[in-house]
Formats: sequence, C-alpha cells, structure tokens
Amino acid sequence: MDSEQPVCPVCGQPVEMVVRRHKTLGAWVPVWTHGPCRNPRCRESHEAEAEAEEAVNRAPTKR
Repeated sequence: MDSEQPVCPVCGQPVEMVVRRHKTLGAWVPVWTHGPCRNPRCRESHEAEAEAEEAVNRAPTKR
C-alpha cells in the first residue's frame, strides 16, 4: 500500500481512507478504499449522500 493521500477521482480534493469489507471464502476481508468526498461542489459528494440515505431507507427496522 502506498503512503500517498487518496484524492477524489472527480474533483481531485484529498479524501480520507476508509475500511470496507467483503466476504471471501467465508471470511470477512478488509478492503482499504477512498472515503466520500466532502467538497460540496463535487458531483461525487452528492452521489455519496444519496447512497447513504438509500442505505438508511433499506435498513431493516426492529419490531
């Protein structure tokens, strides 16, 4: 893994690194990727907000 700070692929602003995970052969494996863009004028920041809102709406509710 390189030590350079990741940047937004759309606007080029620096973003943070986040850990996501996926399942491989029955084990959860960490995957480091760039986090959401925080630039309010960036198209990706609006897409990330929409995805987060959609994920909240899809989450099962406790009964």
